[in-house]
Amino acid sequence: MLVGTVIGSLWSTRKDDKLNGWKFMVVKLTTGSGFVGRDSLVAADNAGAGVGDTVLVSVGEAARISAENTMVPIDAMIVGVVDSIEIEE
Repeated sequence: MLVGTVIGSLWSTRKDDKLNGWKFMVVKLTTGSGFVGRDSLVAADNAGAGVGDTVLVSVGEAARISAENTMVPIDAMIVGVVDSIEIEE
C-alpha cells in the first residue's frame, strides 16, 4: 500500500463502460517527511476521500479486489482515509 495526499479530482465523460460510477481522485504520494516518487497518480475512490485527505492507496490486483470486480480496468484504488501517522526515526 502507498500513502498519499488527495490534491484534486478528475472527470472523464468518455471512458470504458466498466469505469462508470467510479469517482477518480489525483493523489500525490507522500511519506512522513514529505513528497516522494512520482508526481501524482489517478486512483478510483472506494473510501469517500476528499481534496486534502491523507489516504491509503492499493495498486495492481489489490486495487481490483477492492473494486469487487477483477475485470474493472483500475490499477490504483483509495481504500482508506488516514487519521494520523506516527513515524519513529
